[in-house]
Amino acid sequence: MVNSLPHPTTSAGRDGLAALLARPEKAVVALDFDGTLAEIVPDPESARAHPGAVEALAALAPEVASIAVVTGRPAGVAVRYGGFAGVPGLEHLVVLGHYGAERWDAVTGTVRAAAPHPGVASVRAELPGFLDRAGAWQGVWIEEKGRALAVHTRRAVDPEGAFEALKGPLGDLATHHGLVLEPGRMVLELRPPGMDKGVALAEYVRETGAGSVLYAGDDLGDLPAFAAVEKLRSDGTPGLLVCSGSAEVPELAERADLAVAGPAAVVDLLAALATAVGEG
Repeated sequence: MVNSLPHPTTSAGRDGLAALLARPEKAVVALDFDGTLAEIVPDPESARAHPGAVEALAALAPEVASIAVVTGRPAGVAVRYGGFAGVPGLEHLVVLGHYGAERWDAVTGTVRAAAPHPGVASVRAELPGFLDRAGAWQGVWIEEKGRALAVHTRRAVDPEGAFEALKGPLGDLATHHGLVLEPGRMVLELRPPGMDKGVALAEYVRETGAGSVLYAGDDLGDLPAFAAVEKLRSDGTPGLLVCSGSAEVPELAERADLAVAGPAAVVDLLAALATAVGEG
C-alpha cells in the first residue's frame, strides 16, 4: 500500500509541494543517489538503488517535466547501479554525474562529458604516497571517481579521528593542485572547483524552464543543492527540500522542509507523488 503524501513542516515547502501537484508537467524532481535512492554501504561499489526505486521513478517520470539524479559518481556508474537504462517510463530521466560534468540522458542512452581537470590526474598520482606518509592506510581507502577522488575513513579503526586528521592535509593537497576538498559522511572528496550539486541543479532547472523543483539529499554535498533551491524560491520558483534522514548530517535536516527516514521512505514519497499527480 502506498503511503499518503507527508506534510512539509515549512510554508515554503508546502508552497513547493502545492506547485508541483498543481502543474506536475512543469516540475523537476531531483534526487541524490547514495543515501537517498540507495542505502549507504561500507563499500560504495556495492551500492544499488533501493529495490522499489526504479518502479516508483518510472511511475512518476511520465507525469513531470523531468527527473534528475544529481550525483558525484560518474554518470555511467550511477546508471548501472541504479538500473535506470532501458526502463519503460524513464524517458524523462537524466543523470547529472560528477556534479554535472557528465550527463546521461535516458532518451539517447549516451553520456556527454566536459574535459577533465588536470589537477585530478596529479592528485591521483600523489595520493597513495601521501596517505602512506600520513600513516593513514589502515582502514582508509581511495575511491576512483574519474573526475574526482574520494578518501573514505568509514572502515578505519577510528573513522571520525581519521576523518579529522586527514581533512586539513587533504585540503592543502587539493588547493596545491587547483582542486577543492568536499567533506561528506566519513569521506573526503577532492574535485575541481565549480563542480557541485547546486551549480548542476540550478543550470538544469534553468535549461528546463521548470515551474517548481523538488530536491532530496542526505549529505553535506547536498547543501549546495539546498542553497540553489532556496535561491530559486527567492526568485519566484517554488521548491521543496527533502532530507533523506541521517543523524550524521543534522545541518541538512535543519534546512529541509520535509525529513524522511532514508531511501525506503524516499521511494514511498516518490510513489505517493506519482499516485497524487496521476489522480490530479
